[in-house]
Amino acid sequence: MSNTEALPLLEPETAATVAPCCPPLTERPLTAEEAERTATMFKALGDPVRLRLFSLIASHAGGEACVCDISDVGVSQPTVSHHLKKLKDAGLLTSERRGTWVYYRVEPSVVAAMGQMLRTFG
Repeated sequence: MSNTEALPLLEPETAATVAPCCPPLTERPLTAEEAERTATMFKALGDPVRLRLFSLIASHAGGEACVCDISDVGVSQPTVSHHLKKLKDAGLLTSERRGTWVYYRVEPSVVAAMGQMLRTFG
């Protein structure tokens, strides 16, 4: 007989609960707050290691990856953690600790809003 208990799964945040970063650039000028928030996101993606980590997470099954699966990007583990924190602080990733590992997930509504903002130039 086991003493383990199944825990309920948490529902991921929906697009309705996360505010988009910004309107399309051709819709109207950005407010100072929108420009600051958007610049923070793009600055976070401006580093090659962070862009690679973001890509690894985004392309992982379900848009979620364990830090144990994405640590081989040519830098030390503390540096990987630093870059993941920067992406999380910029609002591009969310994380959840499961046992001893941390799982990172792309924040889809923010990424979609950033894509929409840039799509108008294509």
